Amino acid sequence: MQISRLKLKHQILLIFLFSVIIFTAMEFYFYYSFYNLTQQRAANYGNKIIEQTRQKIDSVFNDIKISTNIAVNNKKIQEFTIADDDFKRDFDIGNYVIDLLEYMRSFNSYVNGIVINDNQNRRVYSLTTANGDIFFKNQYDQFINTYKNDRVSAEKGTFTHILKDEKTGSEYFFYIEPIIESIGGVYFSQRTGYISVMVNTEKIQQLVENTELTPHSTLYILNSRNEVIASNNANSRGILFEDILSVDRDTLTNGVKTSINGEDVIVQEKGLEQADGWSIVSVIPVHELTTDMNAIRNMSIIAGIGIILSMMTMGYFFLNNLTRPVMGLVADMRKIGERDMGFRIKVRSTNEVGVLAFAINNMIDKMEEMTRNIFNTQARLYESELSKKQAEFSALQSQINPHFLYNTLNCISSIGLEYGSKEIAQITSCMSKIFRYSVKKDDLVLISEEIQCIKAYMNIISIRYENKFSMEMHVDEQLLNMKTPKMILQPIVENSVYHGLERMDAGGHLRVSGHIDASGDVCFQVFDSGKGIHIDELERIKAKLNSDYSEKAETGAAGKSIGLSNINNRIKLLFGEGYGVEIESRIGYGTTVTVKIPHI
Repeated sequence: MQISRLKLKHQILLIFLFSVIIFTAMEFYFYYSFYNLTQQRAANYGNKIIEQTRQKIDSVFNDIKISTNIAVNNKKIQEFTIADDDFKRDFDIGNYVIDLLEYMRSFNSYVNGIVINDNQNRRVYSLTTANGDIFFKNQYDQFINTYKNDRVSAEKGTFTHILKDEKTGSEYFFYIEPIIESIGGVYFSQRTGYISVMVNTEKIQQLVENTELTPHSTLYILNSRNEVIASNNANSRGILFEDILSVDRDTLTNGVKTSINGEDVIVQEKGLEQADGWSIVSVIPVHELTTDMNAIRNMSIIAGIGIILSMMTMGYFFLNNLTRPVMGLVADMRKIGERDMGFRIKVRSTNEVGVLAFAINNMIDKMEEMTRNIFNTQARLYESELSKKQAEFSALQSQINPHFLYNTLNCISSIGLEYGSKEIAQITSCMSKIFRYSVKKDDLVLISEEIQCIKAYMNIISIRYENKFSMEMHVDEQLLNMKTPKMILQPIVENSVYHGLERMDAGGHLRVSGHIDASGDVCFQVFDSGKGIHIDELERIKAKLNSDYSEKAETGAAGKSIGLSNINNRIKLLFGEGYGVEIESRIGYGTTVTVKIPHI
């Protein structure tokens, strides 16, 4: 079923039902989109907090590594680990080493103790009174020996796993770095001992506890064995953290939504840069991320139901108050369409439909009046325009029929040759060519034919004025096979002779040239070095050339402009306003007429 065939009220009903469905779908879509966006933003916020914590811990670990590295590279400490003389070792070097260790420990609050052990198990240390006992227990020696024998630990510093005191229950972890002798002694480049730095776990714990996430979120610092080094959940310290970390570790970087003990949580993990295999893990309950959404959700549901009910009410009102007047308007328009000229639409309401009906009635009245006026004036306008075009076209055509002159000139040429008058024969022969050219029925002729006509006319002028002035012609050969309107140059050359050169006592020059300009159009120029045209008369001629319909009945001094106007109007009628005749002149310098036609 095509919807366009349904009645208007049924179409409007479908539109409202479709709008309700779309709005409901959009309501659910925007709610869940906003829900997910809020959750994502909260997760991003948690990610930033975790990143800040990671940077702080990395900074602490980096400080420990830098100060430890300075110590292992210290010449005195290296001498201390390889010295055989106990007196020198204890009194000469030992005091300096102890002072250095004391300075390192007091300078960094995250360090509880520092112990240097050489290969003979001799040691020197700097300890806090509260946390130093573990260094002197067999449990510590066994713990540290596992790292001494480890290949990786023997080459570079490493953070250990957790050491738990069996007596006190206290938990410790250390940073251990080997001492490599580099002072050029007998043990050069060999490991001569270890520095063991006890990290202050209480300070690390405080740093984690001060991290603000959601009220029931948990933050963990895990070592390479996934043991909890520090957490804001006191019950989690020291335990193995395996359940969540069984998820793909790469996905934990951006956060993974999972379930722990029946509760939906988002788990994120970030690795520490300064401790290989160590990481920070956060567990955030999802409901705490979206708690603020509950009020928005309830409000959106109430608003959605209210909007849907409002749309249904407006739809019912719209159907009853719009479709009825519109259907009546359609019925009345159908009668008008059946050419019931006297019928007018009934105005059934005062709203926009009523205004539309009233406006249609006014439009029909005006259309009928306009139709009558059109019928009354169309015939007169058509006849007037047709007469005007025919008169102008006739005025632009040649006014004479030269056939009888052509025959007469041929006769005169024969008589001139018979009586030995070469000038008469030459003039009449040239005139015969001109008139024969002028009677051609073609409106467009080859430019070469137009040039031959000009040359014939120049021969006549040369005989008549006994070579009183010089004449020349320069036309590009590429123009000769192009076409031009007939007889557009001869009247211009004639004007140049009779209005420019004839009144000169002697001398004078006439030049006809033709070329293709930069825009690809054909340009002819006729130049004479005659007396020129006065500025006022030149302006009148230009005005005639620029007018829509030039006057062609004037005589006398305006004769020159008549010929130019005739040619100009012929070209414009054929090719448009972009083409025609232009004239420039200066008193005492001569006149130049330019003719521009398209490339044909």
